[in-house]
Amino acid sequence: MRKRKAQTKLSRTTSHRKALLKNLSQELIRHGKIRTTLAKAKALRPFVEPIINRAKSDSAHSQQLLANVLFDRDVVKILIEKVGPRYTSENRQGGYTRIIKLGQRQGDGAEEAIILLVEAKAESSKDEETKGKSSTKKGRVKNEN
Repeated sequence: MRKRKAQTKLSRTTSHRKALLKNLSQELIRHGKIRTTLAKAKALRPFVEPIINRAKSDSAHSQQLLANVLFDRDVVKILIEKVGPRYTSENRQGGYTRIIKLGQRQGDGAEEAIILLVEAKAESSKDEETKGKSSTKKGRVKNEN
């Protein structure tokens, strides 16, 4: 029975949807960010996050599993050498991607979005900047110095 296994179908057959998600994930890993429709970005996030999580452990078995999913040796190499170690150093348990909404596309009015890989160092530098500041009642940031 297929209970509670909801997935965005994107008006495609199963094989077409799997191929689309594999291609989008390969381009996301290669370039770090891609511009696509909001529905595709939301469908891509749960597909690519376990792949990145698998890349955090640099073992032959994880490389084999990644190669079975992605079919591109260059992308697997990028995952193991660059993307995986980026999130291994900090104890990030998930949330490797971020979706930024862009608005509607000019031609057909489809909602567009950018999905990108979260930078590990950028998050920690923002935290250091906001440590010395507190907010006022209206949400404005006020310096304590």
